[in-house]
Amino acid sequence: MRLKALNRAALEAGLGEGQTLADARALCPNLVSRPMDRGRLMEAFGELADWLSAFSPLVAIHGVVAPMGDIVMDITGVSHLFGGEAGLLKEVTARLEGEGLSVSGAIADSVGAAWALSRFGKSETLGRVLAPGGEEEALAELPVMALRLDEETSAGLATMGLKRVGQLYGRDRRALKARFGEGLLVRLDQALGIAGERIVPRLPAPERVAERRFGEPIGLVDDVLATIADLARRLCAELEAAREGAQTFHLFLYRVDHKLMHLAVNAASATREAPHVARLIAHRLERLQTDFDAGFGIDMMRLGATSVSRLDETQLGVFEGADTRLDLDRFYDRVTSRFGPAALSRSKFADTHIPERAVTLEPVVARTGDAPQAMPDATQPRPLRLLPVPEEVTVVAEVPEGPPGRMQWRRVSYRFSRVSGPERIGVEWWRPGEGALTRDYYVAEDDEGRRFWLFREGLYDETRQPRWFVHGFFA
Repeated sequence: MRLKALNRAALEAGLGEGQTLADARALCPNLVSRPMDRGRLMEAFGELADWLSAFSPLVAIHGVVAPMGDIVMDITGVSHLFGGEAGLLKEVTARLEGEGLSVSGAIADSVGAAWALSRFGKSETLGRVLAPGGEEEALAELPVMALRLDEETSAGLATMGLKRVGQLYGRDRRALKARFGEGLLVRLDQALGIAGERIVPRLPAPERVAERRFGEPIGLVDDVLATIADLARRLCAELEAAREGAQTFHLFLYRVDHKLMHLAVNAASATREAPHVARLIAHRLERLQTDFDAGFGIDMMRLGATSVSRLDETQLGVFEGADTRLDLDRFYDRVTSRFGPAALSRSKFADTHIPERAVTLEPVVARTGDAPQAMPDATQPRPLRLLPVPEEVTVVAEVPEGPPGRMQWRRVSYRFSRVSGPERIGVEWWRPGEGALTRDYYVAEDDEGRRFWLFREGLYDETRQPRWFVHGFFA
C-alpha cells in the first residue's frame, strides 16, 4: 500500500507520493490515512470545481499533472465583485478551509505561473497575487518541477545541474529542445506568459448573466421560482438593450454545502421574453421536483444565456400582424420543458434518394435548416404510408422485366388492374459495403382500388432472378 495523495502538513513532515504506508507511519506515527476510492474522489472533486463557478464562470480541472487536485479559474472581469484579486483569493481559500480542506492558491497572468506559486511557493508567498510581468522573477528560485514537467525530464535537467527555473533563462533553446524535446520549452513559455494556454471550462460559459446572492440561504421552491422570475426580467432586459435573444438558458443553484445544481432549457427560437423564459425553467423544475434538494440552503442563484443571436425589436400594437410561427415556437417550448426535448419531433429531409432514409426525426427545439438539395421531387409519386422495412412478396409479371401483374403478400393474393412505372432508383455509390441493388419502383392498383408501391430489386439476368418488395401504400 502506497501514498497517492498528501496534504501540505504531510509533505512538511517529509512524506512523499509513492511512499509505502509502512515507511510513512514509521516517519510519522500520528499519520491519518484513508483508503482511496478514485471514482468517488474524482466525482467529489468535480462537484467542488463546479461549485467554484460561483466565483468565476470559467472554471476547469487542471489535469496536466494529475487528474485531480488542481483547479484553474479565469477571473478576468469578476475580481472587482470581491474587493479585488486578493480579496477574491482570500474568500475562496477561506470558504474551502472552513470545510476542513487544505488549500493553497495564487493569482498570475499565466496558468503555469499560478500553478507553480501555489504548489512550490514558500509559505510566506502562498496566497500571493503576482503583478503583471513578474513571472520571470517569481519563478526563478523555484525547482524545475514547478514547470509541470514529468519526472524523467526533471531528472535529466538535474543531472546537468539545472535544478532551478532561473537556470533555464537565456540558455540555448535549440540545445534544450534537442536534449529534452519541445515540451520543456512550451512549459517554460507558458509559465512566463510568452505562450498562451487555453482552459476548457466544465460548465457552459454564459454570454449574458444575471445573478443574486442571498444574505440568508433560501430553501423553498416558491422562493426559488420568485427569484427565477426576477433574474429572467433582469437578463432579458440586458438582452433587449443589446438587441439580442437567446435559445438556451442555464440556471445555477449554489448551495452552502458546496454543491451545485444546474439545469438548462432550450427554446425553439431566440427569445428575450422574460415571462416565457421563467415559465420554461419553472416547468423544468416541476419535472425535477423529486430530485430538488436545497441541502442546508441556497446562497446564490445565477441565470445565464447561451446561443445568443441578434433579435430585432418587434412591434407590439394595434397594427401588429398575427405571428402564428411565434405561437407555435412557444407551444413547442412549453411542451418540451414539461416532458423533455424528445416529446416533440419534426420530420427532416435527408440528402438521399433511398426512400427509407429520406426522412429523419429531430427535436423541434433543436431543429436545423433543411438543405435545398434534400427537398424531395414533387413530380415523383410517393405513398402516404411507408413500411418501416420493405417486405418481400411473390410477383408474377408478363415478361421478366415487365410490370407486376399479380402479387401474393402475407398469404393474400392481389390482382393488379393498373400499373405505372418504373421509376429507377440507383445504388448510392458513396455507401460501400451495404449490398444494396438498383430498384425499379411501380405504382400498382388492384381490382378493389388499393394502390401499392412496389419495387424490383436488382437487374434481371440469366444467373439471378430479381426479388420483389412492397414498400408503401397510397390509399
